Amino acid sequence: MAPWWNHTVFYQIYMPSFCDGNNDGIGDFAGIRAKLPYLKQLGVGCVWLTPFYPSPKVDQGYDVSDYYGIDPDYGTMADFRAFIRQAHALGIRVLADVVMNHTSTAHAWFQASRASRSDPKRNWYIWREGANGAPPNNWQSFFGEPAWEWDAATGMYYYHSFARQQADLNWAEPEVRRAMLDMLDFWIDEGVDGFRLDVINNLTVTGCLTDNPADETGAQIHRYDINQPGIRDALRQIAAHVKRRGDIFLVGEISSDRLEVIRPYADDDLLDTTFNFNLGSMPRFDFPVFAAQLQAMCAGYRGAHRPTIFFGSHDMPRFPGRFGFDAAQARCLFTLLLTFRAYPFLYFGDELGMQSYVCHTFADARDVQGVIAYRQAKGAGKPEEECLRLLNAASRDHGRNTMYWDETLPNGGFSAATPWIPWQPQPGASAEAQRRDPDSLFHFTARLAALRSTLPVLIDGDCTVEAPADGVIVCRRTLAGDELTALINFAPAPCRLPFAADGCRLLCATGPAAWQAGGGTVCLQGKSAAVFLRSTAEVNLP
Repeated sequence: MAPWWNHTVFYQIYMPSFCDGNNDGIGDFAGIRAKLPYLKQLGVGCVWLTPFYPSPKVDQGYDVSDYYGIDPDYGTMADFRAFIRQAHALGIRVLADVVMNHTSTAHAWFQASRASRSDPKRNWYIWREGANGAPPNNWQSFFGEPAWEWDAATGMYYYHSFARQQADLNWAEPEVRRAMLDMLDFWIDEGVDGFRLDVINNLTVTGCLTDNPADETGAQIHRYDINQPGIRDALRQIAAHVKRRGDIFLVGEISSDRLEVIRPYADDDLLDTTFNFNLGSMPRFDFPVFAAQLQAMCAGYRGAHRPTIFFGSHDMPRFPGRFGFDAAQARCLFTLLLTFRAYPFLYFGDELGMQSYVCHTFADARDVQGVIAYRQAKGAGKPEEECLRLLNAASRDHGRNTMYWDETLPNGGFSAATPWIPWQPQPGASAEAQRRDPDSLFHFTARLAALRSTLPVLIDGDCTVEAPADGVIVCRRTLAGDELTALINFAPAPCRLPFAADGCRLLCATGPAAWQAGGGTVCLQGKSAAVFLRSTAEVNLP
C-alpha cells in the first residue's frame, strides 16, 4: 500500500500568526483547533506546525529550551492533545517541526555543558580553544555574524551556526543522538504523524576547524560547515528508528537551492523527501529558470521518490509580491502546485493570495536576521533609509504576518488584542469572504486539492513538463491508460497549443472563458489554466 503522504496536501502553519484562541495577541493551539473545519474544507490532509516547544524566541521558537513541553504562548499539553485528537478525528495528520541541529543556550543541556570542562554534557556541544586570541576559525553564522562565541565561564568558544543564543549540538556524540531519538519517540507517542527536520544538513558530525573559502565578493562560502561527511549516517539512523514506529513521514530542510545538493538526501534509506528550494525559494519569477527546474525535478525523482513543491514559507516573502503575480496568475500557480508530481505544500494565507508584511520602521521588525542586518548597518554609519532597506532585504518577517480571517473584525479577525507582529491590512478578500464566494481563490484551491487527494493519476502518475512558449507550462500525468493534462499560461497574452480536447473531461479551469478548443488545438487565454482528463474508464470525481 502506498504511504499516506502520496495523496496528501500539506499546509504550513506559522504558530504565532495563524489564529489567537485566547486573545493575547499570539496564535495558539486553541486557535488552530477552532480553524480545523476551515482546513478540512480547503482539502488539507496534514498540517505542518512550526516549533511549539518552550523557547526564549530569539529565533521565534527555533531556539528550543525544552523538547518535551509546550510553550505557554501556545497553550498547554492538554491543549496540544485536544488539538491533535480533533485533527485526527477530521482526517488531518500533524507534522511537527523539530530542531535537531542546535538548542537554545537556555536549554538545561547547554547550561550543564557550559558549567565546567568536566561536566558529563560538555561534549554534547562543540567547544574549542581559540587560535592565538582569536576564534578557532573563520566560520560565519547564517545570520552574518561570527559563528564562535567566547564563553568566559570555562575559557573556550562554543559554535553556533545561527544566533549566538542557538548553540550547535555535537552529532559526533552518541548520547546526543540517543537523546534526539528519545525526543522523536515522545512526540510519536503523543500522536504526531511525521517530522520536518530543520536545517538538517547543518549537523556537525566531523571536524570543524578548516576555514571556509570566500567568493569573489568576499562573502563566505559555506563549504565545511554543512553537508559534512557522516550526515547521511546520522539521517539513516534517524530514519531507521522512526520507521520502526510506523508510517512516520520525514521531510528535511536542506540549506541549498541546488538540486544536486538537495536530491541525494531523499535516497531510499534516508528522508522521504526534502524541501526543493531550487524552485520554491526563487526570488522572482524567471520563467526559463522556473521551467528548467520543473523539468529537472521530473527527471531527478523516479519510482517512489518525489520532490516537494511549494511557493511560500515562514522564511521568504509571500509569492504574489515575490513573483509579481495577480489573482489570475495565483490560480495558474496553484494549478501547477496541485497537478505536478510532488508533495504539495501550501503556506497559510496562500489560499487567499495574502501579501507580504513590510517593516516600515525598526519597531516593526521581529526577525533576528533582519534585526542583525539593521544593527550592522547602523554600526557602519549608514542612513536610516538604507538601514531599513537592508533590514527588509534580510528579514524573514515578510511571510510571518497574521492570518486574514475576517474583514469585519479588528486585526483581520486574528485577535481582539494587539498582535505580536503589527497588523497590516490586506488588499484582497478575507477567509470568511472567500468562503462565501464560490468563485474565490480559496474555493478554486479547494477543488484542486480534492482532485489531488483522490485521483489516482494525480497521486501516482508519471509526470512530464513542457514549456512550448514563454510563460506556458504543459504538465502531463499518466497512469494505466489515464492521461491528465494541465495547460497553464502565466503570460498575459493568449496562446494556442496543440491539444485534442475531444473526448476529454474538463476537471478545472481558472474561469469560464479560460480556453477554447478547435481543430486539435486549445486557445488558452492569458493568465489562465485548464486541466483535462482522458480516461479509459469511468472516473469518480470528488
